[in-house]
Amino acid sequence: MDWIWKSILLVLIGMILLRIAGRKSISQMSVATTVIIISIGTTIVQPIANHELVKAIGSAAVFILMLLIVEQLQLKFNWFEKMMSGKSKVVVEDGKLNLPNLKHMRFSVDQLEMQLREKGITSITDLETATMEPNGQLGYVLKRHARPVTIGDLEALLKQGTWPTESKKLFQEVIQDGHSHPLDSTLE
Repeated sequence: MDWIWKSILLVLIGMILLRIAGRKSISQMSVATTVIIISIGTTIVQPIANHELVKAIGSAAVFILMLLIVEQLQLKFNWFEKMMSGKSKVVVEDGKLNLPNLKHMRFSVDQLEMQLREKGITSITDLETATMEPNGQLGYVLKRHARPVTIGDLEALLKQGTWPTESKKLFQEVIQDGHSHPLDSTLE
């Protein structure tokens, strides 16, 4: 029965230590984070078989301390961040695939297309730029013709006075509570 309370204690301590390390989804984990998470998992299982509870907790704490040190060094030194996490790679430039970068990352065109479809992008030619980020996520900028209309775009249209005049008349009629020109009697 001794192994039950040790298991519960190790899981709780593991959760607390990982909480100290910070919240990240699997897709946001760096190589260092992934190695440490696997190490903690392995370390937590060992004391149940070997009866080394204090050493397991100490090891897990050292792993988390190392992770925090690595993350601080990544914040402080760009070269260290690049070495530990890598850097973004351009996979699409001006609507054209960058095949050498895809090949270097061992990333197929089909995998790229899958990620583009997940983002709602239907054509590579609609992309100004697309990058594969170090965390595996796809970053992109759409060409002007493919971007969704924003409130700013609509406000600019209104200021230019290019808004359809029929719409202006429709709202004027509501404000004036009547039509500015006579209507055909069959429409009334």
